[in-house]
Amino acid sequence: MRMSLQQGVGTIGGMKTWAGRLVPAGLIALSAVPLLAGGIRLNELAGGAEVTAANARFFAAPLPVVAHIAAVTLYTVLGAFQFAPRFRRRRPRWHRAAGRVLVAAGLVTALSGIWMTLFSALPAGDDGLLTVFRLGFGTAMVVSIVLGFVAIRRGDVRRHRAWMTRAYAIGLGAGSQFVVQLVWYVAAGAPNHLGRALLLGAGWTVNVVVAEWIIRRRGSGFQPVGLVGPHGDLDPVPDAQLGHQAGDVALDRAE
Repeated sequence: MRMSLQQGVGTIGGMKTWAGRLVPAGLIALSAVPLLAGGIRLNELAGGAEVTAANARFFAAPLPVVAHIAAVTLYTVLGAFQFAPRFRRRRPRWHRAAGRVLVAAGLVTALSGIWMTLFSALPAGDDGLLTVFRLGFGTAMVVSIVLGFVAIRRGDVRRHRAWMTRAYAIGLGAGSQFVVQLVWYVAAGAPNHLGRALLLGAGWTVNVVVAEWIIRRRGSGFQPVGLVGPHGDLDPVPDAQLGHQAGDVALDRAE
């Protein structure tokens, strides 16, 4: 009986380990196509590609384009590992350091996107409703990151996790937008300008809905944690299972 119980616990632990590995891999895979497109855009700018009507706005103001692509690449790839609970628990220092980097990268991602929406010469069909979507979700991403940072400064890990999950979901929007548009193209062909705007908005919306579902499953409310130091270290133990807290406190005190 004892052996069977131990084997069962071991099997469950192994499944959780694999799940913890699959989540970051899935998030990175979802962002792969947009990141590849961003890499191609950077190569065009660096290599002096021919200026056309489709890319003229990027050559006219390359700095926010480069900043956006570099920041969103760092944000989506590095941020994916923040959703691996086992990895976070084993490397609390790494989680804090990565969190600081992600706050900066996320803000650059959102603010550069807002800047390009407001000041770039947008092609036909990118104004109107799509502009509203970009400004709305970009602003929501900035607000989520700021509120997440404020929450961890106060020691509220659960709200920190909730706001940072929302911010990451918005930042990962391009991946879901690619999937949504691909499905539409296969099923119904190329959409018109309004249809494209709605599909892009749907990509962001799907991510936000999934994020809210994850947050509800985790639970909500204030969770004080003694690991947050006077300098506002970011979420050393972001898991609901805070049984690892004592060991991490000792680790922090030894620094």
